[in-house]
This record gives sequence, C-alpha cells and structure tokens, in this order.
Amino acid sequence: MTVERIKEIAYESIETKRAFFETHSARVVEAAYLIIGSIKAGGKLLVLGNGGSAADAQHIAAELVNRLTGDRPPIAAIALTTDTSILTSIGNDSSFDEVFERQLRALGRAGDVVLAISTSGNSPNVLRAVSAARELSMQTIGMTGRSGGKLASMVDVALIVDADSTQRIQETHITIGHILCELIEQSLFP
Repeated sequence: MTVERIKEIAYESIETKRAFFETHSARVVEAAYLIIGSIKAGGKLLVLGNGGSAADAQHIAAELVNRLTGDRPPIAAIALTTDTSILTSIGNDSSFDEVFERQLRALGRAGDVVLAISTSGNSPNVLRAVSAARELSMQTIGMTGRSGGKLASMVDVALIVDADSTQRIQETHITIGHILCELIEQSLFP
C-alpha cells in the first residue's frame, strides 16, 4: 500500500464521477422531477438493489425519511432491502428472483416511483421488480453501470455510469443518490 496507489484510486473515482456528471446531469434532474412529482401527488419512492446497491437503497431512503441538510418533514421512501423476514421467506418459499417484485406488488401503487440499482443492470430480481412496477403504472429510474445492461432499456430514466469497476460505479451511484436527495429536499422544502 502506497500513497501513490491511494491517489490513483481517488483520482479514478473522481474521474468516473466527473465523466458521468459531464454528460448525464440532465438525466439526474429528470429523475429528481419524477420523484418530486410522485411525492407531491401523495406517492412514495421505493428503492431496491443487491449487495452494495442494497446498502445504497437503504442510505437513500434514510436520507429522505429522516433528513439530509436540515430539519423538515419526512419524505415517503422505502428501501425494499431491509426486512429480513420478508426477504428470506420469499427467497425460501418462492425464489430470490421474486424478493423485490412481491414487495412492490404489496406496497407499491400507481404513481409511485421505483429506483432500481444494479451495477451490472442484469440482476434478475431487479429486472423482475422493474417489470412489475411498469405493469402497476409506477415510474422507474435505473442506476446502473457498464453498458447499462437490460435495466437501462426497461426504465423511464436510466442513469448509466460508464465504468467497468464495480467500486467506481457504486461510488458514483451514492453521489447520484445524495444529489437526488438534496434536489428533492430543496424542491419540496425550500
């Protein structure tokens, strides 16, 4: 481990973010408006993903329900990655591919927004959830990486981080998540 290697990693992360926001900032604004419109109409944000993306889903939901920059009323957001009894019962009794889809069918309503996070864009349980969301008239946002995978063509707004490193994709995803939360918070509670 050297200081130079640490700098290389940090600069790679910075460059991945710079490249994404240079070309996709308007898409982030579009995603924020989808969520803001849903919340204003009484809807909610449902966030999902696997592994590190599951942690990002929880992080984003927590920022909205609690607060990001200041005291304000809570914003309706649910991470579908947190209830171990639901996740394990669906995984055991049906299939892990259904863990998000079944929750969306139970908790989601037309007009809600689903934020699906998958670094590959090809996670079967994420794709099934997005299909269900579209069937139920929910709007969809995908945060993905690499070429976007199948997810990119299935969602209303695709936020594709054009990188091959899962770490750099996830670091950019959480930056996108923070920006979305800040835009939503400022719009709803100026």
